[in-house]
Amino acid sequence: MKIAMMTNNYKPFVAGVPISVEKLSESLRLLGHRVTIFAPAYEKQVKEEDVVRYGALFKGVAGGFSVPNSMDPKIERAFRTGHFDIIHVHHPMLIGATARYLAWKYQVPLVSTYHTRYEQYLHYVGLSGLQRFWPLYLQKALGVSDMIFAPTPHIRDYLREAGINRPIEVLPTGLSAAGFHPDPVKAARLRAKFGEGRPFLFCTVARLAREKNLEFLLESLAVYKQNAGPCFKLLLIGKGPYRERLCQRITELSLTEEVVLTGEVPNEEIKDYCLSCDLFLFPSRSETQGIVLLEAMAAGTPVLALRATGTDDIVVNGVNGYMTEVSGDSPQERLHDTHIFAKRLMDILTENELDALRQGARETARMYDCQKIAGKAASCYQEILWTYEMQRNGLYGRPART
Repeated sequence: MKIAMMTNNYKPFVAGVPISVEKLSESLRLLGHRVTIFAPAYEKQVKEEDVVRYGALFKGVAGGFSVPNSMDPKIERAFRTGHFDIIHVHHPMLIGATARYLAWKYQVPLVSTYHTRYEQYLHYVGLSGLQRFWPLYLQKALGVSDMIFAPTPHIRDYLREAGINRPIEVLPTGLSAAGFHPDPVKAARLRAKFGEGRPFLFCTVARLAREKNLEFLLESLAVYKQNAGPCFKLLLIGKGPYRERLCQRITELSLTEEVVLTGEVPNEEIKDYCLSCDLFLFPSRSETQGIVLLEAMAAGTPVLALRATGTDDIVVNGVNGYMTEVSGDSPQERLHDTHIFAKRLMDILTENELDALRQGARETARMYDCQKIAGKAASCYQEILWTYEMQRNGLYGRPART
């Protein structure tokens, strides 16, 4: 098959969607399919075969993000000459609108992946009041898709509740084979470098942004430090617009000797950082899948997280880590939750559970092998193409687009 993979963001920008697009595309190519990625241009991008770079309205925004120009005529020119069998788009807006137009004009089947709970990000553009209208937008944007991929069962259920009545399949982001083989020598060096002889080393990987809830993690660690003493270091891996605020909170919470902001780390090295650590700490409440959790588990690092959509699909208490509950958003509830999170952290480290949790983490990660995920995607594509051809010939089902 010839597959057009369309996205609003891609390398060198580091985020969950670019990682998902890259891994799925590479795995599909190994299965013999031709995949061309349509992605916006970036500063410091590397030229790659089978990647069409279309224009960007702005580059270098908010830590390296590009604002894509999804109206760039280059997209349609490249699509027309590529003679693609199917379009797989990874965003409902911007490039999503372009994908819908191309699917209509060239009568090509359209698959959409719903990666992100976008309504949780509307505050960035001052549109929080539009959250209640988001289901209506999704019904319109996803309603023309021949199939929708949801990264987790929770997101599938969310789309159903939003009124999406198209076929939905659960297709998580897969893990490459390399992710299961961190370098123990590099990990030991990282632990020696950052741990500075303290008994425990933790890490988290996240874009430094408000919705990642990293202040909650810092507040929880401040509670843990009050009870256990300065026995740990935290590696805060990532970059983003919230860095200055986090630095301020680190100082206010007297954690300047415990927290290390490493900046961005190449994705292929994350596994070594995870292996060097005792636990992966994850406070985000806005994930759809939380691929970083699986990357940590593939390296044998258990997870302590807040219960949330995406996280709840991966973490199993007492098997590969633990989740603590979220009481609410009031100051009193938040304070209560930080104490519960800190208490669970202390319990894990004092009850000798780490070895068993490491084994459970590896076993969980093996369920997300990239080639298995790509095989399912290819089977779905084939089913869609067969059904679409039947519909095109008027034999049954939904008629072709008009």
